[in-house]
Formats: sequence, structure tokens, C-alpha cells
Amino acid sequence: MKKIVAIIRSSKFDSVKESLAEKGINFFTFYEVKGYGHQKGKELSYRGSVYDVGYLGRIKMEIVVSDEYVTAAFDAIVDAAHTGEKGDGIIMVSPLLEIKNIRSGKNGPESINA
Repeated sequence: MKKIVAIIRSSKFDSVKESLAEKGINFFTFYEVKGYGHQKGKELSYRGSVYDVGYLGRIKMEIVVSDEYVTAAFDAIVDAAHTGEKGDGIIMVSPLLEIKNIRSGKNGPESINA
């Protein structure tokens, strides 16, 4: 089992969601987040001084998949979120030590669809 965390442009969320669905991955959590990276935030000039007036809005997706779906999910996100410009996002994959479905009591990969 792996946990995939992807931070993507808000404008690419629907494309990523559809791309994941095509690979049979329909379960994920997402949040609207703000951050600061290479692209930087917006700057305003006021009376000769430059001010950082905000952080960039992004979508953070968390996806739990069995090992057989990791590559498909990873590729689906990259293909759908890529624009070639700074700020396209980042994907992180981590192993899960344990997972249990609270309702069904099932453990491991079968707990995802339980």
C-alpha cells in the first residue's frame, strides 16, 4: 500500500480527476491549500516598496492505492497536471505501514474498497 500526495494547480484538478478515473482510481481526498515555492506569490508595489500580497492557491490530493496502482496513478497525475511552466506541482509517494477500514474492520488493500 502506498499514499500518494500531489500538489497541483487548481485549474488542473478536473483533468487530474478524470485521468485518475480512466485508470480505475476513484477514491481520494483533496484540500484547497496555499503555498509558496519557486513561482513565488503576487507582488504589489506601493510607494516604491514591493510587498508580497499572497500565496498561490493549489489543490492537495491524497490518494491511497495498492502497489499495483502506484505507477498508473503517478503517470495519470503527471500527464494531466503538466503545463511545462513553473508551479505545475509536486508528487510524493510514501509507504503505508498499516491501514484499516473503520466500518468493515478489514485491513490492508481490501480495506480500501470495503
